[in-house]
Amino acid sequence: MKKLLITGAGGFLGQALCEKAMADWQVFGTVRSSPMTIPGVHEIPVDLTQSRDLVATLDWLQPDAVIHAAAMADPNACQLQPVESKRINVDAAVTIANWCADHRIDLAFTSSDLVFDGLNAPYREIHPACPINRYGEHKVFAEEAIDRIYPRAAVCRLSLLYGNRPVSRYEPLSMVLKSGRTVCLFTDEFRTPLFVETAAAGILLCLEKAHGLVHLGGGERISRHEFGRILASMLNVSEDRIQKGLRKDVSMPAARPADVSLDIAWARNLGFHPPCLKDILNTFVS
Repeated sequence: MKKLLITGAGGFLGQALCEKAMADWQVFGTVRSSPMTIPGVHEIPVDLTQSRDLVATLDWLQPDAVIHAAAMADPNACQLQPVESKRINVDAAVTIANWCADHRIDLAFTSSDLVFDGLNAPYREIHPACPINRYGEHKVFAEEAIDRIYPRAAVCRLSLLYGNRPVSRYEPLSMVLKSGRTVCLFTDEFRTPLFVETAAAGILLCLEKAHGLVHLGGGERISRHEFGRILASMLNVSEDRIQKGLRKDVSMPAARPADVSLDIAWARNLGFHPPCLKDILNTFVS
């Protein structure tokens, strides 16, 4: 069985990727601070910001393909720690792209809808990137570097991910609501939210079939507040627990774009068909 290396395997997306990939690959996953809990996945502790260690790991493993999903993904943290953000979000991606190009193996890199400014949604792959925060800027730097180094690689821009299982520092909204807590969600921030397991399937599809930019998002544009309201209704939780908020009223280090909904027509042509949002959220009830 061919070997697939997944970076960031202990994270929210990484664990979903590992679980989805095991049917067709011998899966190896890099971890740094997030422990893995997936039987059958070979864990490789490595600091991706140490390029020599990363290259040594790749040379030792000799994978047949790589999915680079590791990232410093909190925009506020990236804004406050730009050097660390660049090391993981840009430099590690460049190291991996160079190695994959030298060995002519398939590579999929996970980028973000936050490469856009939120003023011209829905965004297609042909729209120019125009980030308004450091995280989005660093993702653009990585995208451009990968395109120069290895145009054969797939660059998957992901929309806002959601799921129903706690992983590392991620607590699903469904668990927050079931616990009785109240949340404040923006009415003026729109995305095309994507179920994490659907995202994993889409990335694996792109690894096999795509080169260059591909947008992977859910099929529906929705505000964060409306998303929470629908979930609360399905969980039979009072909608009073979902308070309305506006971006301008919350002070954050990183600016947030108003609408980075993604057009996924190209991904659909490849065979990517995300289920209906309500159908997925309905599975969260049990």
